Amino acid sequence: MLEGKSVIVTGAGRGIGRDIALMMASHGAKVVVNDLGAASDGAGADATPAQEVVNEIIAAGGEAVTNFGNVAKPEDAKAMVEQSMDVFGGIDVIVNNAGILRDVIFHKMTEDDWDSVISVHLKGSFNMAQAVAPQFKMQASGCFINFTSTSGLIGNFGQANYSAAKMGIVGLSKSLALDMSRFNVRSNCIAPFAWSRLIGTIATKTEAEKARVERIKEMTPAKIAPLCVALADPTCDTTGQIFCIRNNEIFLMSQPRPIRSVHRSEGWTPQTVRDHALPAMKADFYDLDRSSDVFTWDPV
Repeated sequence: MLEGKSVIVTGAGRGIGRDIALMMASHGAKVVVNDLGAASDGAGADATPAQEVVNEIIAAGGEAVTNFGNVAKPEDAKAMVEQSMDVFGGIDVIVNNAGILRDVIFHKMTEDDWDSVISVHLKGSFNMAQAVAPQFKMQASGCFINFTSTSGLIGNFGQANYSAAKMGIVGLSKSLALDMSRFNVRSNCIAPFAWSRLIGTIATKTEAEKARVERIKEMTPAKIAPLCVALADPTCDTTGQIFCIRNNEIFLMSQPRPIRSVHRSEGWTPQTVRDHALPAMKADFYDLDRSSDVFTWDPV
């Protein structure tokens, strides 16, 4: 499906990114395996994870190179694209998977907690898109696969920074799909359910939380990769969509659209909004749900 295509997978040293890189390579892609090798909170750096993935791809007969850049730095994103062009002679797919977590209840969240998560997830995705856009435009083809989360799409406790970043990526992905469609460039989002070291940082104080994490452990990162390869296939014309994967289930997620309206011919005052508009729409308000409140059945 991807014979002769060049792919950059960020955060590909472990977890979901690792399995995406391996499956991309197994379907013929030449892969830039990017991973700073940081801890789950973004601290430190280690070249070992990315190198191990590259070694595995080469041992299986594929082509891959390591990259240890930080997606939060525009110069590193640009260098990643240049590396793919220099080593593989092209770039066709960007998988924006790199991420960190700094989970903390909002009123205790520091500016650094906020900035660091936004920088890696949202700015990192922007940096990669910005770096490759001129090349995609020139060759009139390309594909972005961006990773969002149900923590943003639905909600979760203690993840204001992560949720905001992941919803920002939804907006970025849709903008890429719209702005780059004239150049035959596609962009989609995936919200994965999969056990990874980031998920391993989730607090498990209650029995319900422990049970939830045990269910997530059953969902391996390898389950995410097939959709990524399918979306990267140059014969695929899907763009501007949000998908969710949970074990063997693939969901197409909704996007905001009007569902209810109210009208007063004389216009609105604060009082009539309070007494008429809000009560009229209340039946359609959304509850303060989390992912576990929406996905109430066990993974299939």
